[in-house]
Amino acid sequence: MKLAAGLMAAFMTFGAAHAEKLTPERVFADPDLSGPLAKGVKVSPDGAAVTYLRAKADDQRMTDLWIADVKGGPARLLIDARSLAPQEKALSEAEKSRRERQGVQSRGVVDYAWDEQGRFILVPVEGDLFLYRMAGGKVTQLTATAADEIDAKVSPKGGFVSFVRDDNLYVTPAAGGPERALTSGGDELKSWATAEFIAQEEMGRSSGYWWSPDETKIALTHVDQTGVDVVERLDINASGATIVRQRYPRVGRPNAVVELYVADVATGARTKVDLGPETDIYLARVDWARDGKTLYVQRQARDQRRLDLLAVDPATGAAKVILTETSAHWVELTDDFKPLKDGTFLWSSERSGNRHLYHYAAGGKLIGQVTNGDWPVDALEGVDEARGMAIFGASKDAPVERRIYEVSYKTPGEPKALTSAGGWWTASVAKSGKAFAATYQDPKTPPQTAFYKADGSRVRWIEENRLAEGHPYWPYVSRLREPQFGTIKAADGQDLWWTLVTPPGFDPAKTYPVIVQVYGGPAGALVDKAWMKPEDQLYLEAGFILFTLDNRGTPNRSVAFKTAIDRRMGVVEVEDQLAGVAHLKSLPYVDPARIGIMGWSNGGYMTLMTLTAENSPYAAGVAGAPVVDWSLYDTHYTERFMGTLADNASGYANAEVTARLGRLTPDTLMIIHGMADDNVTFDNATKAMAALQAKGTPFEMMTYPGLRHRAGWTQAHRLHRAVTTLDFFKRKLKPTPAP
Repeated sequence: MKLAAGLMAAFMTFGAAHAEKLTPERVFADPDLSGPLAKGVKVSPDGAAVTYLRAKADDQRMTDLWIADVKGGPARLLIDARSLAPQEKALSEAEKSRRERQGVQSRGVVDYAWDEQGRFILVPVEGDLFLYRMAGGKVTQLTATAADEIDAKVSPKGGFVSFVRDDNLYVTPAAGGPERALTSGGDELKSWATAEFIAQEEMGRSSGYWWSPDETKIALTHVDQTGVDVVERLDINASGATIVRQRYPRVGRPNAVVELYVADVATGARTKVDLGPETDIYLARVDWARDGKTLYVQRQARDQRRLDLLAVDPATGAAKVILTETSAHWVELTDDFKPLKDGTFLWSSERSGNRHLYHYAAGGKLIGQVTNGDWPVDALEGVDEARGMAIFGASKDAPVERRIYEVSYKTPGEPKALTSAGGWWTASVAKSGKAFAATYQDPKTPPQTAFYKADGSRVRWIEENRLAEGHPYWPYVSRLREPQFGTIKAADGQDLWWTLVTPPGFDPAKTYPVIVQVYGGPAGALVDKAWMKPEDQLYLEAGFILFTLDNRGTPNRSVAFKTAIDRRMGVVEVEDQLAGVAHLKSLPYVDPARIGIMGWSNGGYMTLMTLTAENSPYAAGVAGAPVVDWSLYDTHYTERFMGTLADNASGYANAEVTARLGRLTPDTLMIIHGMADDNVTFDNATKAMAALQAKGTPFEMMTYPGLRHRAGWTQAHRLHRAVTTLDFFKRKLKPTPAP
């Protein structure tokens, strides 16, 4: 295998003086080996500055708010989280759940919001709210209560701050003054202005209320969970256990009933929106027209094969369907709907076989298709209405790369790339569309963030994060490995992308064990030209090859690729992963008897399914937080791909793990699970444990008291999990020692 010329030059230049070996202790210590990363990047409404979250050098779990002026000068600390909340506060169960749904791993300043004029920045810290005034740089504490204020927003004109407390919606003047409750009587079962569990976890909707542009009205939800099943789960901590009565909508069971209202901010009077006679639906998205005269609502059918766009009169609540998307499989939810100043709107659809952008008149009449081709749009990032340009992200050239493009929605043509090829780009576009902040990374470049003009020319660095002397990773740079990328064919002829990384000191004349890293589900793809997590480098340092393949069903691909799993999860994904192993076995430096697999969540499920395949080629596997029985998982995610037990009993039976455990080779499995997981609940793990014990099959287990699916994992927890996993694979696969 040949190293890239640049990387080889780096090896020759730095040599043995920079050949330190990464250790688990260093990987999970401060500062972050990947360098100073800009997260939560936003361009100020006037386009004059970029704000972002940055972890403290001495504590990766605490983030501060920073700002960089576009005109130049060093970035500066805007809000020091420790100065506002020197001690960590015990958060409410609702806020813990909200952070879990959003995947928030840090504390301190974990979120923030600009007003649309760029005068204020609203910052929630440890459950209370603070307002930073750009004029004068003063921070004002708005709330100081025992309860948490969540989902805080600045109203569009900057007149108010709004938030949800104890399941009711409040507003307070941004200039100061008493707060006022817009709703009353809300509680855990019947809440106002909140996003229900399923909306947060699976639908990409984290809010339950939306300000009108003139800030005289607020559209808000009423969520009734009384019909949702109570799933009692033990929240097991180091000091004991509590029983949590979680409202968890499992497959085929009732969802929360969600209603939508429009409230008058001055009087509190509410008008109910007509969402139709069927209450067993999903409230997917809510947006205001630019003039505030129309409220747009996306309503998804329970079976997710129909999505309606409703135009609502906010004065009466009357609604009419102006656009409908249907699919024989499922209709994806996106954030691509964009109302424009002239009354038209942009919309995305997969009707062509790939996700593309379309331009519609106000009444729902198609004006024209904006993008087309045998590639999918990933996300509409912003709009420059003055030029009539849509700015979007897409993997147009290959699924393993992502670039930012622009295209005219008035006179559509070939999209223009605004960023370079060869890696992975994400962007935050200014409200005007005339500039953007973007982050680039590739296998040799840790994430770098800069500010760009509309034409893609760089104005200034925000976080250059250059891999050079002084960078935390610099002592290990000579051990940085260049991944290979390639494709193999699935059974139906579609391309499956893979990546393979060899360990430092790799000798192609020797044979090596391989650890396959898998996710394999519709919620994420792993194969991309991005910076490798230092944690993954530990497996290379130990003498393993790392291999990853994105099977059919993973996202950012065509409709045919994604829907190959429709009603048969656990079938084609396993076929594709086994095809990946067949490719590995064809490589002369791979030991076919020493191939392992590991994954988390859906990756844990895939680990169990591949280990129990007929004549499984895997010698060991680590299944983290695995789904074991899809009937134990939630409605919106599972029914999208599998339907219900009533209409797809055989599909659920084929996808269930425990019936296959008789094929598991003894002593080849480790299960890892957090003991307070409210997403993939712990009874998934206990079901597998009980089945293995009943069969007398030895396996290993590691549980983590108090930890959920994503949130709460400290550096110490992550270190322990990595060391535990690494030790398991060392014992089972016997890594090839470095020269």
